[in-house]
Amino acid sequence: MSRYAFLILPSHNRVYAGAAPALARAELAVLGSALPDGKIDADSIGEAVIGGVPYVTFEAGELSGRDTGLFGNLSSLYALFEAGGEEGAEVLRPVTLRRLDRYDDDLLTILKYQGKTNEQFTKLLLNVTLAASAFAGDTGSRRLAVLDPLCGRGTTLNQAIMYGFDAYGADIDGRDIEAYAMFLQRWLKDKRLKHQADFSPVRRDRRVVAKRLRAEFAAAKEDYKAGDVQRVDVVEADTSRVGEFFKRETADLIVTDLPYGVQHGSHGAGKPQPGRPQPGGHGLARSPLELLRSAVPHWAAVLRPGGAIGISWNTMVARREDAVEILAASGLDVLDEGPFRDFRHRVDQAITRDILVARKR
Repeated sequence: MSRYAFLILPSHNRVYAGAAPALARAELAVLGSALPDGKIDADSIGEAVIGGVPYVTFEAGELSGRDTGLFGNLSSLYALFEAGGEEGAEVLRPVTLRRLDRYDDDLLTILKYQGKTNEQFTKLLLNVTLAASAFAGDTGSRRLAVLDPLCGRGTTLNQAIMYGFDAYGADIDGRDIEAYAMFLQRWLKDKRLKHQADFSPVRRDRRVVAKRLRAEFAAAKEDYKAGDVQRVDVVEADTSRVGEFFKRETADLIVTDLPYGVQHGSHGAGKPQPGRPQPGGHGLARSPLELLRSAVPHWAAVLRPGGAIGISWNTMVARREDAVEILAASGLDVLDEGPFRDFRHRVDQAITRDILVARKR
């Protein structure tokens, strides 16, 4: 076994930066479950100060190319080193990493808006969900599909695109969907990527029932000509209607933020809200538990067997035990032990965020 140490990626968010080392340890422990048994010594994961700088440390067997590919995508990893030498006089040897990232990081950072989820956390949630699925080893052999059924302005979608995955999304806020459609089409043109994109109404029985963005593109012209393209498919629709727009068992992963009590929501069975009249007399349901009860069965139908659902939510407005019960009632196996219980962290005075991951049989 060799000892490794990695630097934490700097964060402009002071609160998140303070939580990053603990979150990195938990993410690393979950990632270790996607590697061969015994590759990472889970008990060795910790923190150390080397040369006056804090590092996250762990012990592992010899790292293959696939292993370094997985490590390279850790959300908070800035640089990985193999640590040697005596205590107090350690020598750090850089480890070359093979990252999944296909595009410039402006895909993730250009859009700025109130309520945007921290990009590092979005990457963490996607990584943890992928590691918990049966498809963690498929990233090099086929293109995975990620669905965010509460996609907002597309932070999760863009992280999926960055990894080379297909990205599906749904959201009831037409302004968010329109803003994302405008951004993605502009970004594809600015990057001079070969692509086709269409944002247009969806009509049924001569009525407009939604607006939908569909795009196909590739990182290289040769790939596009060969039909090796990534797909984005985003629809303006209530999250409980995802089954109307996406076929059964087409998503490998579902990754999303539940409403924190101030952003996003689902019409569903929510009570009418003053100033927010909705068709049929339904208002915007902001309780994450109400949303889960109405939406999870529809989400699960779109998920492939072996796929995983990863959600984040504000623990100050919903208990973990209640969310676990709802996911389990939909036939999902909730991963609720070990490092999966170590992602709780403070966002601000009103939000303490946590992660819940479940797998479809």
